[in-house]
Amino acid sequence: MSNEYTPTIGLEIHAELHTNSKMWCGCKNDPNAEKPNTNICEVCMAHPGTLPVPNKEAIRKVIKVGLSVGADIADFTEFDRKNYFYPDIPKGYQLSQYKLPIVSNGEIKGIALTRIHLEEDTAKSGHDNDGYTLIDFNRAGVPLMELVTEPVIHNAEDAGNFARELQRILRYVGASEANMEMGQMRVEANISVSKDSKFGTKVEVKNLNSFRSVEEAIKFEIARHIEVLNEGGVIVQETRGWDETKQITFSQRKKENAHDYRYFPDPDLPKLYLSELFDIEELKKELPELPKERREKYKSLSLKDEAVEIILNDMSTADYFEKVIEGKNNDYANLASNYLVADIFGLLKKDSKELISSNFPSIESFRELIDMIVANELSSRGAKDLLPFMLTDKNLDVKKKAEELGLIQKNDIEALKKIVETVAKANETQWNEFKGGNEKLLMFFVGQCMKESKGSGNPQMFQEIIKQF
Repeated sequence: MSNEYTPTIGLEIHAELHTNSKMWCGCKNDPNAEKPNTNICEVCMAHPGTLPVPNKEAIRKVIKVGLSVGADIADFTEFDRKNYFYPDIPKGYQLSQYKLPIVSNGEIKGIALTRIHLEEDTAKSGHDNDGYTLIDFNRAGVPLMELVTEPVIHNAEDAGNFARELQRILRYVGASEANMEMGQMRVEANISVSKDSKFGTKVEVKNLNSFRSVEEAIKFEIARHIEVLNEGGVIVQETRGWDETKQITFSQRKKENAHDYRYFPDPDLPKLYLSELFDIEELKKELPELPKERREKYKSLSLKDEAVEIILNDMSTADYFEKVIEGKNNDYANLASNYLVADIFGLLKKDSKELISSNFPSIESFRELIDMIVANELSSRGAKDLLPFMLTDKNLDVKKKAEELGLIQKNDIEALKKIVETVAKANETQWNEFKGGNEKLLMFFVGQCMKESKGSGNPQMFQEIIKQF
């Protein structure tokens, strides 16, 4: 990337809200139902003479997201008609919000937000092998939250991290499951580059459905813009798609402006005074401890940044971790995080199981495992051998199982000396090299001693014995 150019990125992120019914009718909110066109009615199919009724729960969830990001909540709001024709929107317009969104301002990870508003999702188009386009209206009318950032992001990594944090917030407050693979959260990136403080020509890349795609598409577009400009070309304002296979963007259509949509207030929907419908202070009290707050708390425990982000990804995981380390010191917290993130998650991934607390060992058994390690009753190797049993049997008596498997760590110095002697005789050449000054072989012998003791020896004591032997 040329240092002459400054990239500027703004994000628009849509998230399907988790409600029982759709935005304007009583149809079940299940856009991914197995059978197409089963969760539909006259309202979401836009039959003449039907009237929409706003979903109060969807509005409440958007307010809670706004409160979670320190935003301003409007007192007065309304819904507008965004006019455009496409086969997946039967009304010929989308019910959305334009000048009077529910939420304004706020920030996530230091990135300023412009607005968060509420609208409806469209139907889903599919193309069969005979050249026909098929429409599934199960998704039509599903409550859809749209968040728009200010154009203040300057690299792909910050954009990806913003989207990850928003997903966490949506899940923590119960607004959306925000599963990108299922289309419950979709990211659009507006990208430009310039040599001065003015914005360059903006290009929008739509429907990015993974964090990696967000980052790679932005990197590609920045590089493409710079190459075009350096060759004396002109950037065309347009909408582009992302080809995951080729890892390139491609042109889709000319970018529309707001006036092309001919927004105007919907005459069929009431004007809303939110302070009359909701107690905002009570909604604030309903908020859980959010990722930002937990992150600061975990960093004060000196946890590794990578472990912090992994634990924060799921609120049930964070709750589980906090119960495990309750009343313990920083060293204990670090030890517990290492075994949770590296070992428990590793075993679950191997078995293709979800990384959620219901698949973890019980809090009591995990605490007992960490307590035994801290007390030098159990080696790291022994702990790793016990974990598969703990995942299978949630009520496992950890100490009893360790005794059955012969994993209780031996601290008897005379017994450990005999093991060292056995290992030294079995590896005579390496032992002579070690005694001749090759200190790199120390950990080799510790490993061999641990193997000989079947994981029950104390590795720290082995080190001291080997050095003095």
